[in-house]
Amino acid sequence: MKKTSNLWSVPVAVEDIPDAGLHVAIEAPAATRAAVAELAAVRDLPQLSAVFDLTRQGSGVHVSGQVSARVGQTCVVTLEPIESAVEEAVGLAFAPASGTQSEPKSARKRAHGGDEPPEPLMNGMLDLGALATEFLILGIDPYPRKPGVQFAPLKPDDAGEQPFAALQTLKKNLGGGQT
Repeated sequence: MKKTSNLWSVPVAVEDIPDAGLHVAIEAPAATRAAVAELAAVRDLPQLSAVFDLTRQGSGVHVSGQVSARVGQTCVVTLEPIESAVEEAVGLAFAPASGTQSEPKSARKRAHGGDEPPEPLMNGMLDLGALATEFLILGIDPYPRKPGVQFAPLKPDDAGEQPFAALQTLKKNLGGGQT
């Protein structure tokens, strides 16, 4: 998980998660949405929320849930403003940070039986706001299009003037290009 700035911080201590688990619903306030929109390079972010279920697994935590947002962008074809929905599923394991974090990720992956290694817990905490921000950014379409719009390259119009028509006329006037 890539480290982002703490634009939206909702810290949860592992010790505060009961054995039965913890259900957390969060919604970003307007100022936070504006800052996250700037970070994500989108025009607008009128809605951003997330729902998480946290389950303790030994000294670690499994987080599952959903990040939901409405994202204002610009259509890459028509350049018109559009709004799209982002729904990103979250499923990550976290474990206490250890000396093995300095190992290459591929070595840690092999040590965990080929599955993705757990994300590190920092000081026994995880930040649900930062997690939601990261999954939102991963879910944003980098090339948004207005529904039903397709990019079609311009076709040359045979009836209109061609860009090299003057050169062809000159070539004909000079004897077909022969010297």
